[in-house]
Amino acid sequence: MILIPAIDLKDGQCVRLLRGDYATAHQVADDPAAAAYTFRAEGAEWLHVVDLDGAKAARPENEENIFRIRAAFGRNVEVGGGIRNLETIERYLQHGISRVVLGTAALQNPEFVQKAVQQYGGRIAVGIDAKKGMAAQEGWEHISSITYLEMAKKMEQIGVKYLIFTDISRDGTLSGPNLNMLDALNNAVSCKIIASGGISSLKDMSDLLDLGVYGAICGKALYSGDLSLQEGLALCAKGNNHD
Repeated sequence: MILIPAIDLKDGQCVRLLRGDYATAHQVADDPAAAAYTFRAEGAEWLHVVDLDGAKAARPENEENIFRIRAAFGRNVEVGGGIRNLETIERYLQHGISRVVLGTAALQNPEFVQKAVQQYGGRIAVGIDAKKGMAAQEGWEHISSITYLEMAKKMEQIGVKYLIFTDISRDGTLSGPNLNMLDALNNAVSCKIIASGGISSLKDMSDLLDLGVYGAICGKALYSGDLSLQEGLALCAKGNNHD
């Protein structure tokens, strides 16, 4: 399993939200690029970056910051938020981004996701954010009529290899990931599952290792000190059966 630190960008700042509510945004680091460099220094191989403004605006709003983060991190970066066309995907990949995460676009325009997967293969991931089991979109502000498992199966059929799952009710709460939903998802599809939301401790990391998910994204717990990135990475390395 891989542990992926998270940087969420709003108004150019590195912030965290509580349960996806933009009104709860609070700054957790002075400079996003400096935070990325620290994560690299502590041994992270992957970084998860979300353009929160972009998710709301349906277009990238923090590109320059994201490219600064990529330069500072110097390793694998995946980016999501406001990506709605192939041109945006191409621009990110040309600027050294390793993987692009599609969210709202996957719900609203599966044909676009299919084209992206056909063109870029494993460099495309889909984020499935769920509220009471239903997939959410547009910065988590709107709930769809499709369940997270239905959406996952649809994405698997399209050819998506990576799914990032977030239970919105757990995000930013440090209350632990939704293991039941993650287990159901991991057993429902062949995609590699990356867990996100609520991860707060080495115990949570150990539980995810036991589920056999591919990766875990962690934000708030790393900034608050509840979870040591180096200890989390060491745990993953010990039980790691994945590339």
